Amino acid sequence: MSTSTTGRPFIHDDFLLDSQSARHLYHDFAKNQPIIDYHCHLDAGEIASDRRWKNITQIWLGGDHYKWRALRAAGVAEEFITGNAPDREKFHRFADVIPQTLRNPLYHWCHLELARGFGIHTLLSPETADEIYEECSRVMAAPEFSVRGLLRKFNVRVVCTTDDPVDSLEHHRSIRNDPSITTLVLPTWRPDKAWAVDRPDVFLAWMKLLESSVGRVTGGFQSYLEALQERHQFFADHGCLLSDRGMETIPADDCTRDQAAAIFEAVRGGARPSPEDALRFQSFMIHQLACWDADKKWTMQIHAGPLRNNNSRALKELGPDTGFDSIGDLPMARGLSRHLDRLEQAGSLPKTILYNLNPRDNEVFAAMAGNFQDGITPGKIQFGSGWWFLDQIDGMTRQIETLSQIGLLSRFVGMLTDSRSFLSFTRHEYFRRLLCNIIGTDIERGRIPDDDRLVGTLVRDVCYGNARDYFGFPISG
Repeated sequence: MSTSTTGRPFIHDDFLLDSQSARHLYHDFAKNQPIIDYHCHLDAGEIASDRRWKNITQIWLGGDHYKWRALRAAGVAEEFITGNAPDREKFHRFADVIPQTLRNPLYHWCHLELARGFGIHTLLSPETADEIYEECSRVMAAPEFSVRGLLRKFNVRVVCTTDDPVDSLEHHRSIRNDPSITTLVLPTWRPDKAWAVDRPDVFLAWMKLLESSVGRVTGGFQSYLEALQERHQFFADHGCLLSDRGMETIPADDCTRDQAAAIFEAVRGGARPSPEDALRFQSFMIHQLACWDADKKWTMQIHAGPLRNNNSRALKELGPDTGFDSIGDLPMARGLSRHLDRLEQAGSLPKTILYNLNPRDNEVFAAMAGNFQDGITPGKIQFGSGWWFLDQIDGMTRQIETLSQIGLLSRFVGMLTDSRSFLSFTRHEYFRRLLCNIIGTDIERGRIPDDDRLVGTLVRDVCYGNARDYFGFPISG
């Protein structure tokens, strides 16, 4: 067992809790709250089938681009990352790298996942790799170690997956009809490809999938919109309560329906639109689809700021979402303002969560949220949690501080995993510990009252209650 010089494990009961007030808030108000993971990339099929894994490499390293980026930075060959090397060898390469990740969030996340997922408090290193690999295999062989077992273990009340409009949602139907699954699992509408005319090959291929999903050819722009709206209703019929969109920036160019139709027809005819026309079409579509969200009383999520697929060689060899995306620096404020204002003018602004990827935009997004609160829905426009490159101590701290100073922390809907791993629910614990430490420090400094009823209520609500009430999930307690 590798421990610190104090003799206690690295991941201990008071990890990240620097004061008595922080420890009190975490253990008495935050720790035992259920988890609502309202944005993630978990596979509904794996929940439906109650997937099991043969070893820790499969559950830990498969699909995790955070870990892949660290391995590449340490000089590990792609064969041991996304390649065909044996699972044990991949794990050994990762164990070689973990000591090099000190002060990178991976060091905390990995040891927290080992502690909570496997009961392992040994520090991962080349010397302990075999011991940990074997112990994880032993734990994973137990009947309760499966997808559904982990959902129960982490007390996950709700999971919202991320789904393309053309998805059949067959796994969601299977989950809904299985009374043994106690976690509410709902789809999220992610229509990014519906406006991807800047990539005609992607857009046209996706159009064929859309036509297949509705069972008819979409001849013109009006029938295209009707097919999309049919799928929107299909998602609603399957319990969907959230939409999401990922954008490099927020376009809000003027574009009439006739102009959008002309751009659509040109792309269908084989033309590549100009960058200006692509943005006009996207502007029209994101407005139209947001109006549908408002009609359904869904929550719209906007993830803005990534610069994707920077490494063209890697994109060609490995495909997208393999760890070669980055933080972008395009302007945000004016487009975001126009997008939200147009919806407000139309009486069609849904509940909205704004996530930025560039930390320079924290104050921009937090201040923008305050412009469109309606005086009816508490926290209607949310400045969302630290996302992607920002879901670590510094990024989450800055998000909490900015929200506290510009908006209402007390109305915040809290953390999410944004993950493809069923071990990543520990991100909620990480966030809760950090939240309690920030507030506990304020109590110790005399900046806020040492009042359990006042502060404890805030902690409970941010960890669970606000998300339960804001999204309107059909759950009790």
